[in-house]
Parts: sequence; structure tokens; C-alpha cells
Amino acid sequence: MVPLFVKMDWNIVGNNTRSSPVCYGEVKHQIFTVYEVVTVTGDVKGAGTDANVFVTLFGDFGVSPKVHLASKSRNAFEKNKTDVFRIKTQNIGPIKKLRIEHDNTGMSASWFLDRVVVTDMIRPHLRFYFPCNNWLSREEGDNLFVRDLLGSLNPMDVPKLNKYLVSVFTADMKGSGTDADVFLNIFGEHGDTGERRLDSDKDNFERGSEDKFTIEAPNLGRLRKITIGHNNRGSSAGWFLDKVVIDDMGNKEIYEFPVNRWFAMDEDDGKIQRDVLVGSMQPMGIIYNVQVMTGDIRGAGTNSKIHMVMHGSKGLKNSGKIFLEGGAFERALIDIFNVEICELISPLSRVTIGHDNGAVGAGWYCEKVVIYCPFTGIEQTFPCGMWLDEDEGDGLIERELYEMVSLRQKKHKKYPWSLWIWTSDIKGAGTDAQVFLQIYGEKGKSDEIKLENNSDSFEQGQTDKFMIEMPDMGRLLKLRIWHEKRNPFAGWHLAKVTLLKTLTMDKYSFECGRWLDINEDDNEIVRELPATGLFPDTFISVIKYRVTICTGNVSGSGTDASVFLNVIGDLGDTGERLMFMSKNNVNKFEKGNHDEFLIESVFLGQVRRVRVGHDGRGGGCGWYLDKVLVREEGQPESSATEFPCFRWLDRNEDDGQIIRELVPAGDGVRLFNVGYHIAIKTGSVNGASSDSKVFVKLYGEKGDTDKVILAVSDNDLRNYFETARTDIFTLDTYDIGKINRLLIGHTNEGLRAGWFLDSVQISVPVHGMQYMFPSHRWLCKDEADGKVEVEIYPSEVLEIEKLINYEITVVTGDMRSAGTNADVFCQIYGDEGKTEILALKSRSNNFERGTTEIFKEDVFSLTAVDLGVLKKLRIRHDNSQASAGWFLDRVEIVDTKDDTTYFFPCKRWLAVDEDDCQLARELVPVDEAFMKKGDEDEDDSEATLGLEQKAMSTTYTVRIKTGDKKYAGTDANVFMTLFGTKDDTGIITLKASKTHRNKFERGMIDEFTVEAVDLGPLRKLRIGHDNCGSAGWFLDWVEIDAQSVGQKLRFPCGRWLDKGEDDGEIVRDLFPNPLQTEFYTPFVPYEIKTFTSDVFGAGTDADVFLVLYGRDAVCTQQKSLCVNKRERRMYFERGAEDMFIVELEDVGDVIEKIRIGHDNRGVNPGWHLDRVEIRRLLRKGKGSETVIFPCERWLAKSEDDGETVRELQPSDIITEKLSRDGSLKVTEVEVEDALETHTYNVSVMTGDVSGSGTDANVFLTIYGDLGDTGERKLSKSETNSNKFERGSVDKFTIEAVDLGQVFKIKIRHDNSMVSPDWYLDQVEVFDLDTEEVYLFLCERWLSRKREDRLIERVFYVKVTDKYSHIHHDLILRSVTSSRYYTCLAVIPYHVSICTGLERDASTTSRAYVIIAGVNHAQTERMWLDLPDGRKGFQAGSLESFEAHGSDVGEIKKVELGHDGATPESCWLVDELAVAVPTKGVKYIFACKCWLAKDRGDGLTARVFNVLDAEAIAITQKVIYELTVVTGDVQNAGTDTKIFMSVFGANGSTEEILLQKNEDRFERGQEDTFNMEIDDIAPLKKMRLRIDGSGSRPDWFLDKNSNHTEEVYVFTYEEWLSRTRGPKRTVICEMPAVVDDEVMVELTTYIIQVKTSDVSGAGTDANVWVIVFGENGDTGTLALKDSTKSNKFERKQVDMFRFPDILSLGDLSKVRVWHDNTGIAPGWHLEHIDVKDEFMDKTFRFPCDRWLSKKDDDGQIMRELACANNDYLDLNEKTKYEICVTTGDTDETKENAWIVLEGKKCRSKELVMENSSKKKRFLRGNVDRFEFSSKNVGDIAAICLGHTPKDGKKVKGEIYWHVEEVVVTEKELGNKYIFRCNALIPLSSKRDDYLTFECTKTVESFASKARSLVPVKYEIIIITGDEKGAGTDANVFITIYGSNGDSGSRQLRQRLRNLFERGQTDRFVVEMLDMGDLQRVRVEHDNSGLCPGWLLDRVEITNTANGVTTIFLCGKWLDTNRADGQIARVLYPKY
Repeated sequence: MVPLFVKMDWNIVGNNTRSSPVCYGEVKHQIFTVYEVVTVTGDVKGAGTDANVFVTLFGDFGVSPKVHLASKSRNAFEKNKTDVFRIKTQNIGPIKKLRIEHDNTGMSASWFLDRVVVTDMIRPHLRFYFPCNNWLSREEGDNLFVRDLLGSLNPMDVPKLNKYLVSVFTADMKGSGTDADVFLNIFGEHGDTGERRLDSDKDNFERGSEDKFTIEAPNLGRLRKITIGHNNRGSSAGWFLDKVVIDDMGNKEIYEFPVNRWFAMDEDDGKIQRDVLVGSMQPMGIIYNVQVMTGDIRGAGTNSKIHMVMHGSKGLKNSGKIFLEGGAFERALIDIFNVEICELISPLSRVTIGHDNGAVGAGWYCEKVVIYCPFTGIEQTFPCGMWLDEDEGDGLIERELYEMVSLRQKKHKKYPWSLWIWTSDIKGAGTDAQVFLQIYGEKGKSDEIKLENNSDSFEQGQTDKFMIEMPDMGRLLKLRIWHEKRNPFAGWHLAKVTLLKTLTMDKYSFECGRWLDINEDDNEIVRELPATGLFPDTFISVIKYRVTICTGNVSGSGTDASVFLNVIGDLGDTGERLMFMSKNNVNKFEKGNHDEFLIESVFLGQVRRVRVGHDGRGGGCGWYLDKVLVREEGQPESSATEFPCFRWLDRNEDDGQIIRELVPAGDGVRLFNVGYHIAIKTGSVNGASSDSKVFVKLYGEKGDTDKVILAVSDNDLRNYFETARTDIFTLDTYDIGKINRLLIGHTNEGLRAGWFLDSVQISVPVHGMQYMFPSHRWLCKDEADGKVEVEIYPSEVLEIEKLINYEITVVTGDMRSAGTNADVFCQIYGDEGKTEILALKSRSNNFERGTTEIFKEDVFSLTAVDLGVLKKLRIRHDNSQASAGWFLDRVEIVDTKDDTTYFFPCKRWLAVDEDDCQLARELVPVDEAFMKKGDEDEDDSEATLGLEQKAMSTTYTVRIKTGDKKYAGTDANVFMTLFGTKDDTGIITLKASKTHRNKFERGMIDEFTVEAVDLGPLRKLRIGHDNCGSAGWFLDWVEIDAQSVGQKLRFPCGRWLDKGEDDGEIVRDLFPNPLQTEFYTPFVPYEIKTFTSDVFGAGTDADVFLVLYGRDAVCTQQKSLCVNKRERRMYFERGAEDMFIVELEDVGDVIEKIRIGHDNRGVNPGWHLDRVEIRRLLRKGKGSETVIFPCERWLAKSEDDGETVRELQPSDIITEKLSRDGSLKVTEVEVEDALETHTYNVSVMTGDVSGSGTDANVFLTIYGDLGDTGERKLSKSETNSNKFERGSVDKFTIEAVDLGQVFKIKIRHDNSMVSPDWYLDQVEVFDLDTEEVYLFLCERWLSRKREDRLIERVFYVKVTDKYSHIHHDLILRSVTSSRYYTCLAVIPYHVSICTGLERDASTTSRAYVIIAGVNHAQTERMWLDLPDGRKGFQAGSLESFEAHGSDVGEIKKVELGHDGATPESCWLVDELAVAVPTKGVKYIFACKCWLAKDRGDGLTARVFNVLDAEAIAITQKVIYELTVVTGDVQNAGTDTKIFMSVFGANGSTEEILLQKNEDRFERGQEDTFNMEIDDIAPLKKMRLRIDGSGSRPDWFLDKNSNHTEEVYVFTYEEWLSRTRGPKRTVICEMPAVVDDEVMVELTTYIIQVKTSDVSGAGTDANVWVIVFGENGDTGTLALKDSTKSNKFERKQVDMFRFPDILSLGDLSKVRVWHDNTGIAPGWHLEHIDVKDEFMDKTFRFPCDRWLSKKDDDGQIMRELACANNDYLDLNEKTKYEICVTTGDTDETKENAWIVLEGKKCRSKELVMENSSKKKRFLRGNVDRFEFSSKNVGDIAAICLGHTPKDGKKVKGEIYWHVEEVVVTEKELGNKYIFRCNALIPLSSKRDDYLTFECTKTVESFASKARSLVPVKYEIIIITGDEKGAGTDANVFITIYGSNGDSGSRQLRQRLRNLFERGQTDRFVVEMLDMGDLQRVRVEHDNSGLCPGWLLDRVEITNTANGVTTIFLCGKWLDTNRADGQIARVLYPKY
């Protein structure tokens, strides 16, 4: 939680505090609290300061953050001034001390502080006094500007500080003294002194001197360590410190801190600051890796000295101030530091970072700080994104940074070790070479460690010390050390190596005593040293291994490249050794050579593998390796282990690999090795490509790989690591298990070595896993942090298809011309499936004729799904090239899973001119377990399948979207394969697109149909092209709709299929994106037969369509039977029978009717239909059912009745069912209960208003409970030749199958012709058969120009008398507390998302949120769909949504994501806000992160922890169900905007707009919807207002009554209109009626206004008032009709009468203002009297002030408090009523006691006695007690105790369950509610109690009225500092507090240009005391040339108590930016 950095007010009312029990001590305590900090500046000359002041509080429970005491009023901290600040921080308990300091900025930084007073605002009686009476200055007093002050509850106490005498001994050696400033921080068990500069008047820290200093500080207890260092300033800064001695004067202890080290950048380890433990010479440091990122904005860099403090949990421990020396801190760079401190404080709670402001251009823009502690493995990110510059922003040069918990990473743990290297003391022993070492332990090995060689390292006789970090490797076994220089002067004689684990003090020695020199000893520069020391009994010997490398005897088999070898055994490996010196051949690795080498190594145990390879350099670098032999030196050759290879290590042969891992003969390499497929994507930024060599190292659960150079890619792109390209490599090595991290880097060689790595994807098919490693960073010496290698952790691990390796050996026969040059393909079939068709290719010349000695064998490896037992093999070639004929001897396939070999003999030709001329063979394994041959693939089905075949098959509609970018289209032949869980389709060539003749063009969607049988659910899709023509293709996505499955799948791609783009692939596997999958009800097949009659002209070319209807109005979509013109010409000929098989929705068992028709197009559209037969399969059993629908009528405009659509009922049903005996049983049944055809007379009445008639075509659909008519054109009116004219009634006849009860109609027109606009009055539908009339009242325009511009409307039938039980009310029902609501537990969440402004920041993907709470509760995925059909989040936009989801309780996490799965669907989210109105809280997440596959960490969804959010208390809402009934009178409906205000006993709401939602508020209609309303119950009245906008501005609100519990009824039976009804008003007020009781009565108010007797007191302006009281306010009353003709004249009393106003009860205040018009608008008002005739009571409101812009304070609005409220002396005693509710579990017979903790003081213990006569505290009981006590003020907390009656000691554990305590102060009636729900233990001890915070306060009206006194508020408006941020518009502000609102106040000043960019504007406004400020509303009127405004924040100071409240905004008020709003509601930042 970010601490408060404000001077402000804090609200503890409502649900802002926890309801769980809290108390000091061992029991839970409150998490956050508010402290008031008062600083008193002294009364001495120059006492004030301009610097930024900070305070840190130290308490029993922890330490607060360093809090900036911010004040925008520039007169803070002035001489003799008292400043008040309020800060919110974690509850640190009773305060022991505070640290106060300033940053020494500004013109006059020195500050004389008299004292500080700190008050716990929750318990104001806890007030701590901290006397200072001293300077905080670099120039005054003792030069300290940081002071620790001790506190006391007694203001007269002066606590004494402890004194520490510090002696600093500088060593007596050359250059040991320093001129720099030395700093010291002393750490003890009770804290630290803070950084102190050691300075006295004399010249300190000279060679051999002892310097003494006295430090005053609070008692630290026993000292633990010191941090000492200097700032590296001065001409000779280097310093050699001998020791520090500290004499603790108060505790009489002396501590010695031996150091004996250099503090110099150019000496020792280069450090100028060190942690030193008491009496310890041993290193105990823990290293923290700190990355500091400077922002990428202009002027971001700095030359100042940067410092940092790391704080542990609760702030109890800290690192002390650490100077980050040696960093560049330049723009966009990352500086890396390894900070060593003697304290484990990870994970950190916060970080303080700042600078000394001591250089030209000192300002610095810090982006973020990342800290990784290897010991805990935790990496924490601390975002900053702000200036540290006294001239920018808030002027701070030091900031507290808080972790973004969502970005925390758990990395591999590493432990600190100290390493000593002892170089021998013999001549020439030293070296300048770069030294490396690697350490092996029982649990693994370390990485290669590079020992930085400074100019003076590894010198003769010298010991060099290094700090290194290594993972936990268990007991150390050996160490390998080497250097890389083979020149004559690089030789090094190493004596020994020592390692010390600093945490456990385990020490290991590695003795050497040998040369590492090519000219000495055995000429080796690598040594392996066994560990000695800790476990002497486990010494492992060093031995020599003789390695024989046998080069093959084939042409070109030798190599000139550098060969290396690594021998791997059970106890470790030798590392990669360069095979430099052959023992038996001068020219190594020649054809047929056997070269021998000696490798000295610690004993490896059993040798298991050999890794051999070469560097690929030199002209003839290709190498054919036969085998490698390994044996121990001295052992016979027969004991050698043989590692066969017999393969090329050559980029141009075999598989192109130049490194191989070999296993002993007899072991298949396939059993040991796993293929890791590494896809490396280079970024698309400028200069991203690299010429350097890239290497990787994988770390897994079972071990890690070697560091491997990626030399040969699989996709064989010519230049590797080019911009925006993806290179794929395969690493074959042993199984390392699940990958947990990856090391990747490059060797920094070449002209363009720098490389921008975008991401790495590693697929491990054998494990079925795919790992995503996002990088998106530079690996470059000159960019970012300068690193060229980096460790990356996976962002997501996906499960992919688990594959295994098959090794295929193809043996070509040994006969003439047996070999082939053709391309060979094979397909393997097994029990579990089959492979795809595989091309057998490698880089060698394959399928050549075998020699006489051996058949030609070609070996291929392929990865495929586990096929189970292999069944057959299909092999063929394509007969291409010359000499295509091939004699195949056999094929061997090895299943590497279980090492089973399958043998497929052939011994036949595959040739067109040999044998049987076949080019393909199917081979079966010769094995006894061979099963019969599998079925062959079925051919593609015919286009029209039979019904039974259709039911077994699936039709897939495939839509393919080509990307909308340059050259995206392709002319190549595209093919695809669908893969299901059961089978695949085989290759499908996509030839005929249904949508475009020219397929696959840019931005187009092509549609294809694919038929397949029994694929199972689709799991992937393979799509590609043959690269012919203009082949490159950018594929956006593929969508597959399977209607019979009810599923639409989206397969995103977003990549090129192009040899010259991306990774060069032209075939891709795509997988469905689950977020874009759509499910619907599966379709079923129907066989439709149409019989065209055999009459003249019966046939048609029109488009025939069909709709099927089942029971209960279930129907299918309208389906065209023909797809295109060609089919329409083929079918529906005279006398023809046409059959169609279509898939449609399942309408159930019974088809009630069908609708068939055509579109009347074509040459001969008229059609005479004889009948329709529909056949479908039976649901149970085998067979089908045919339903016959006779017609025998024309569907033609010129025949019969002119209809082209007919509804047909079934006549007969024929059932064919297969009997058990196999015979087909046919039954025919006549349909008896078929629906009848009804005739409907439709009367359409056009309204009688100007322009109401229409010439457009009108269409009508009638809906009943048995079906609908379908859309019918109202073409021929039976009453008028010119239809739909003004005031006319047109009648039409529609024939349709019985609709049942008609309930709605849909009517529209096509907006055609000259005058299409139409005002429809009503529609009447008369059913001739049943004689029922259905009336539809419309009274709406169907027009593109009027009302809501709709030309289609839906109307519901008017309810007749028989439905009169529906109540006509305006009803409010609270659903939050209703049984209905709790059962659903669905609440609204308000989500707003701000999209960033960077390039590609916008997205068109669908966004969603998931809210997670406690106990794994979470909402469903809530999709955030933009309104108005808009798609996508635009850059810089601010979008708001209201989502509804389950109530998850306290929110813990929020997931934000989108459904875009392609690399291009990226989205930059700047800010996410989630508000929960029902809980009164809003969380703001400063995201600033990408949700993208190819940006950031590669995730399209991110989970945000609420710990990262800023939690803001907002107005708590209650969900009410609102029912609005519009009257049933003509034109009662409205389009106007309706605003509602609700008034309750506990306040009122703002105006709420009731959304029209197209069809609400229509005549006679009842609209019910949910509303969020402030928690102000019980409700008193409601005010409705219409604004008169829209084409129908008038509204008739009906009235009635309702008698229901928890229901408020508001009745009204009149017009809201300026032109209708008797009242002619647009505002109405209605009292709430609850159970027939009216909550508010009507009254008449008489308002008398007395103008003062002052010169010029009268006014000519218009005056208004609002009167406020118990029941709300009157609304605005215009003072127009006075008893005097000339109103508001000097000394005059004007009387105004306002009848029929709802009584307000007792009045509290009046707001009065005028509009400043007229000649003399200034007005001096003496008082206002308001008389309530119903109460017969008069209330006086004195004023005696000017309302004038030119007089007094220039205000023309005043709020006047009521003078009637009696003054109560609340300093005396008062009475408290205490109601205690005991829970349902534990009751008690003992006594209880309570203490009230108020804002003024604390009550004594009030004992609640329990007697045997009157039993209290029984289960479920509510007990009342009344006590007289001194008034404690507002009650913040209570202490509850449970004590025995007899006072004896308690035996055992006894509890009392307290549910709730309600305390009521009787004088004013204020109520304080404490929801406890806790068990109080029985105890005789008085200090054994629980403390509870106030959950809710209900302030009485009398209390509020008493506090209404005039207060001046200073309002500070700060405009943002961006281009165009200022505004020319008029700005208004409304302030809301616990005592009401201020009304809208314009912020203006004469002769000033306000609200300019970066400007601070101040205004002073007098108002009645607002109480605790809750929110403000800021808006402007959008006037002026540049009205757009960027408001940074608002600060409001109550000048009466000095409390400032800050309201952050940071958003635009601009119609053209963000969300287009020009008004914002801001909540306080606490």
C-alpha cells in the first residue's frame, strides 16, 4: 500500500474500516491507521525552510514508510508557524520515536524545528510529543538535517538520547587517507541511527590517525553492525580503513568493528561502502542484484550521485543508505549493481531512491528499480515513472517506491560463496589471461564463472578474493579452472583455491600446485582439482583418460576444424576439452586416422556419454566420425568403452549437425536423447539483427545442458538472427526434465554484434510441452544494461501433442540402377492412428545404390504421435527427375519409446517400367504379432450425400481471412488438413471459393466446404501452399463452423507463409483459440423433397427458401435451398422432384408447420408447388420419418391471391423402421390434430401529425405463442389506394397457420421513395376465426431523421382489463438485502480501461476481466463489449463498462485479458480501474503493460494483485429494483431524458439518469430494472425531472399503490410537461409510501427575505434559494412573486409563498444566490425566515453579508445556517445506550465491561453486570445498558472485556461470542455500530481485552445541523503539464462532504488567465462546514477556443483546522479525448 503523501482529511465512516476484531498486543491489530502530524517551526531568525520535509514513524509493530509532508501552500514550515498533516500508513502501534528530515533543496533549506506532535486519529487520546528545539541544517548547529526524536505521552517530558563515541582508525600506509566525506550508520537491535556524516573542524581521516566523533541517537540496544563509506569526492578519495571502535556511553559497552580494507574505486574490489559486523573479519555479505532503469524521455539522465535504501518487511530492517557508484544513469539505459549487505531483508517492502542534487543537470527521471536476491530467488519490480528533480512535478529528489506484486518472479535460488585464488610465489607464476572456473557438487554443477581480471589480479604470490553465487549443489566434489590464452606469456602457476559458504561457514580447499601453461608441465591450461577439507574421507583422485577418436574412411571424411570433446560420467564430466595435441599424429583427424589424446580429470565413475563436435571453421571442416574410444590411462585397450557414431558432422551432409552426443555401443542413442526444438525470434526494431554467435543453455529439474552454440538451423535460413525472423534449432541431448529457465546470449563478435531478442519458444514433443520465454530486450554492450547474455524464465508452459521419436532406416537394394533421384514419401499406420505423409529428405545424397560390401542405408528421424503397435507402412515416390525407378530392399522403423524395431521387407521395384509398374507399396511387418491390414482411407464423399451418410459425416464451413497488409495475397495453390482426436481429413486442396473467384486476395475472406467422417473434436489444422507464382501469403485466421457439432472454432495465425518472411515456413500448424470458440445448439440433417406441379409455367428460377416450425414456436432459421444461380436454374422445373439435404436447428419431435416461399426474382419467378416432403432420422432405433405437406397452389404475384409465401400444415406421416428380424416396417398415419390456417385482418393507423405518411414499403411480422407469420409485406391496402397517408387507416389480410395468443408485432419500412418518414399511431390485429382483437399502441416515428432514428420497432400487445392486476406504480425495492438477491449473489462491477498512446497500443480484440476473491471464489469471464457496436480499444482511449458477476467477497486479484492470439493482436493497457459500488471501494491498477504475444512477456492475459492497486473509498451503493409505469393516455410515452433524485434519512443522491434503452417509458408500459442508489435508507421522497429534449418531450407518469414489505411506492398521476396537464411542470416530487404510511406530508413554505439597511444593499438580479432539512431539500426555488412590486430593496422584507411542497421537517440551512444581472446586482442580505405551515414553525437563517462580485469576498452564493438549533454543552456528562447482541454459539453467565475510545478522550470501564435474576448475554439475545459518562466525542473504537463476577482466577478457556455492539449517544442521537463477530476470552486480567473499530456511524440530523458553521476552504487546482493541457472554458466544482454538498461553484478570478498548462490556481470559497470531504465533481462548460483540459489534481484545505484533502485526477476533460467526458467525480487519495 502506498503511503499517504498528503496533508489531508480521513473518513472513518461506513465500510471503509475492517469489521474484524483488532487490538494491540498478540491479538490482531488494525492494518491501517491515520496519524495527524503537527510540526511547530521555531521562533528564531531564518527558522523556516523551503525544502521538502519527510517523517518516518517507529512503533511497536513496525516502521512507517518515509512520508513526504506535502503542502502546496508555499507558506508551510515558516517561522513560528504550526502545520497540520494527516498520513495514512500501516498501524505501527504505540510510537516510540520518529525520524524527521528534509532534502536540503530550495533557496533557504535550513529549518529550526521546535517540536512535533503525532496523534493517532483512530484513538485521539494517544498523542505523542517529540521535542526537538534544534536546527535541521547543513550550515547551522551540528550540521545535521536528519534527526531522530524520542516521544512521550507527557508534553512536559524531555526524553534523553544515548551517546555513542565513535573512533575511526585510518591505516598507516601510503595513500590510505581520504579527502572525501565519510558517512556512518550504526545498527542495533532497536533500529539504526540513520546515515551520519562524520565531520569535525579538523582535517580528518589522515594516514595513521584516529578520529573521534560523538553521535547522539535513541538507545539502539546491542549493536549488530555498521555501514561505513564515503562519497568519493575530493582529489584523493581512496581510503584504507583499519577499524572502527564504538563506545556505547549509556549502556557502558565497547564494540570493535575490524575492517582492514580499501574503500576506493581503483583498489581491492572497487567498493567505497561496506557493511561490517561486530568483531568479525569473516565475510558474511548477502548480494542483491540491483537494476536501475532511467526513463526514455528527454533529459532523463543525471550526473548526480544516486543512493538507495532497501527496506525489509514492515520496515523493521533496512540496508542503510547505499551509494550506487559507477553507474551511467543515462537516458534509456539500465545500470546494474551488486550490492553486498550483511542482512537478509528480501522480500523487500519498499525501496527509497534519490540523489544528492549535486551536479549540473541534477534532475533524473527514474523508470523503475528491479532487485533480485539470489539467496531467496525473489525478483521484485519497483515502478517509479517519475522525475526526481526539484524543478519538475512535485519537486522531490527522493522517492519511496513500492513493489508491483503482479510482476514478482520466483527465480532459482543461489547462495553466496567467498572464493580465494592463491597464485604461487615462484617466478613468472602470475597471468594476465581471463580465468574461468566451474564447480561440481553432489546435486549438480555451477555455471561457468568468469573471474574478472583487473590489471593487478593473479599476480605472483598474491591471494585474490571474489564473491560468487551458486545454486545449492550439496557437498562439493571438484573444481575445474582454466584460462583461454594459449600465447607464451599467459602461463599461470596456481597454488590452490579455497571456497567458503558464507551462511554456513562450510570451507573447501582445492590444492593444485601446478602450471596452467602450454609450455610447462603437461602443456595443459585446464586443471581439475578434487575437494579436500570438509570431508577428508571422500577424497576423489585425479586420473587420466586416453581418448581415441577414429575418423571414417570415406571420401572427404577428415577435418581441419577445431574438435572438442566432453566425457560424461556418473560423477560429473570433463567439460569441453579442445583436442589440441594428438599423441600419435601430427596432422589430426585425417581420413582413416585414429588420434589419441590424454584428458586429465577427477575420476568420473562409469562413463556414460561422449559429446563431440567441432567449430565449423576452415575450408574442409566437414568430418565423418566413425567412433570414439575412452579408457583410463594404464588400462588395456580391451577395457575401452566404444561410442559408435558412423555419421557426418557437416553442415552440408546428413542432418547438418556438427555436434553429436554418443552413447556406448549396444545402447540406442534414441533411448537417452531428447530433441529440444528452439525457435528464436529476433525483434523487429531497427538494428535488431546480429552477426555474433548465439548460444543457449537449458536448465531443467533433472540437470542442465552445456552451453551450446547454435550453429545449424532446421529451417536453414541463410543468415541467422535477422530482423523480425524466426530461426529454429534442434538440440539433441539427454533428458533434463521440466525446463525451469534458459540462458541465452552471444559471443559479441562481428561488425553488428548487438542483438534485439524478442522471444524464445522451446518445444519438447517427447514431453508434450511447449515453453514460452519472452525477452523483448537488447543483448548489446551499447544498449540498455549492456548485457550480452541473460537468464529468462518461462512466462507460460503449454501442453502440446505428446510426440515420440521414430528412427526410419531405408535400405536401397544392391542392384543396377536401384537408386532414385525422385522425392520419396511414406505414411506409417498404427493401432492409435497414423502419421501424416512424410517426405524422406536429408542434406546428403539419399537412396543411392548400395556398394558390394554393404547396402546403402539412409537414416531419418521423425517425431510423431505415439501410434501404438505399427500396422503398415505406405511408401511411394513421385517419379520426378531422371532415373526415378527405385528398388527398395526393406525399411526398418525403431520406436524409441520402448526401443522396438519393426521390419518391413519389400525387395521390389517402385518404377513405371519395372515389376508391376507401381510407384507405391504397402508394406507389413514380418512379425507373428502382425494383424490384418488396416482399412484404406475412404475417398472424398460426393457433394450430395444420402440422409444416413449425412448423419454420419460432418460438414465443415471453412472461412479463411487473408491479412490486410501489403502483398498479403497469394496465387499459390493452398491446401489444408483438419486433425481431429480420431482421424484427419488428409490433404484438401482449396480450389473453389464460395465467396470470391480470385481467392486469397488481400483483406478478403474466402469460404469453402469440407465433408469428413468421424474426425472427433478438432484439435488442430495444418494449412500451407505450394509456393507457386506470387506465393508469399499473410494468413490472418481460419474459422471452421461445424453446425452438426454446434461449434465454431477460430484458428488464429497472424503470420507469413513465405520463404522470404518470418521464419521462412510455408506450412503452419494452427490451434483453436478457446476464448474465441462459439458454442450453439447442434444442427440435425433434414432431407427436403419439393414436388413442382405438372402445369404450364409451374417451374421457377427464383430463390426458394424454407422455415420449419416445431411446438412452442420453436423454429429454424430461413434456409435457401439453392446456393447459386446455376443451381436455381437446374432445380424446380415443371413436374420435377428435387431433393436437398440441409442441416438446420432441431425443432423437436413434431413439425407443426413449414413456411416456404421465394424472392420473386429471375425470368419466370412464378411457381406452382404440389407438395413438400421432409424426412429425418428417428431419434431411437434405425429408420426415418417422412412428413408430407400438401400445397397445390401458386406462389406467384400474378396468380391465385398474389402471395409468394405459403404456410403449409402436415397431412400424413410415413415411418420406416428397421425391425429386429432385419425387415423394414413401413407405417403411414394421417395427421389429425394439425393446426388450422387462420385469417388475420390487420388495421394500420397512421398518426395525424405533419408529415406522418410514408411512401416506403412496409413489412410486418406477427408473433404468437404457437409461432409467427414471418415477415409479410403490406402491399395492397383494402381501404386506400394510397397507403399509409396522414390520419388514414389501412386494412390488410394475412393468412397464416394458427398463431395462438398474439403478443407482439415487429413492423418496419425500407426507407425507400421520396417521403419514407412515418408516424405510426397504432396497429390492430383481428383473428377472424377466434374473433379476438389484439391492439398495439405505437405513437412513434419510424424515421432516419426523427426521434431515435429507427425504422424498425417492436410493439407488445396492450394489456386489457383481464390483466388489470398489474400495478401502475413507481416502485423502489431494495434487492441487495432481499432473499432473491442473496440467492443470485450477482453484483455490478464498474470497469474502466485506459489504453496507452504508443505505436500499436490499440487492439480490435475482445477484452474480458475475471475478479477473484477469497477461497478461490471468482466470477465468470466477464466480456467487455464496447457500446454502439464499436470494435476495439483505440490508443489513448478511456473506456468504461458495467459488468455483472458473482460476489467474490473481498477482492484479491483481477485478471485482464483479450481473445487475440495472433502476434499482431497487441494491446497496451495504461490503467485498469475496478469499482465495486456495493462495497464502496475502487481499485486502480497502474498497469503500463502489454497484453500481446510478441510484446513484453508474451501474455495476452495478466493477473493483477490488489496489493498493487490503489484502493479508494467511494460512495457505497445499494441495488434497488425500480419499477416505472407510464400512463395509458394518448402520447403518454416519451423520448426525453428522465432524471431521478432520491432522499433518505441518511442523505440524498445526485441526479441519476434513467436510461431509455430504446423501448422504456412507452404508453401503458411497466418497466422494471435495477439501479445503484446511495445507502441512504429509509427513503423519504423522490424527485423526478425531465429536460424536455427529444421529439416527444412530454411524459405522463401513472399512479397507483402497492402493499409489499420492503417496498417504497411513489405515486403520481399527472403530466411532466411544459405544455400539457394542469401543472405545466417538468419536475415533480413524490413522497415515499411504505405499508400505506406516507413518509412525508405536504406543506406550504412562506419565505421572508430581509434586505439589510446598508447603502446600495438592494439588488435587481434574479434570486434563487434551496432550503435544506431533515427530509432533503426543496429543489431550486425562484424568488419571483413577492408581496412587493419592487423586490429586494434596501431595508425591505419580501415574502414568497410556495404551496404544496413536501415538508422537510426541521431545517438546517439555506443556499441563496443571484445571477448578477441588472444595473445594480450587488445585494446585502440581512436574514431569511422560512415558515413551515404544516409544522407551524419558523426557522431563521441570519446572513448580514454581501452577495456581490465587487464587495466582501466577491461571492454571489451564500449558505446560511439555521439559528434555531439550541446550543448543547457537550463538554459535560452525557448518557450512552449500549446494545449488545450475543452470537448463536457461546453465551456467558459472567460480567462484561466496555471502554469507549472517542476523538476527545477515553471513558472509564463501564461494567455490564450479569445477575441470576436478570440473565444477560444469552444466545441470540440483545441486551441494553445505559451509562452516564463524560462525553468522549465521536467514538472511534471500543474495548470489550469478559471478566468473572467473583474476580477469581479463571481455569480453562471460556469465551463469550459477541455479534454486534451499538452505542447511541442520547443527547444528539448519534449511533455507532461495531460489527464484532468475535470470541471474548474470560479473564480476570484488566489488560486482556479485544479492541474493535467502528464499522458504521449514523450521524443524527441534530448533530449535523450543530456543525454547520461558516468555514473558508482553499481550493487549489493543478493543471497537467502536457501539450494542450490548459483550458479556456469556465470551470465549476461541487464539493460533497458528510454534511451535504456545496452546490456548483464557478472557479473564477478577475484579470487572471486560469487553468493554463502546468499552472496552479488558488481560490478561497466560504461554505458551511462540509464535514469529512467525500468527493468532488469538477466540470467545465466546453466553451472557448480550446476547452479541452487535463486536470492533474485538486487540493482542498479546510482553513479552520488546516486539514488538506487531495483528489487525484490525471485525466482529460475533453470531448475529443479519452472517454469524451467533460465532468469527473474525484475521490480522496488517502
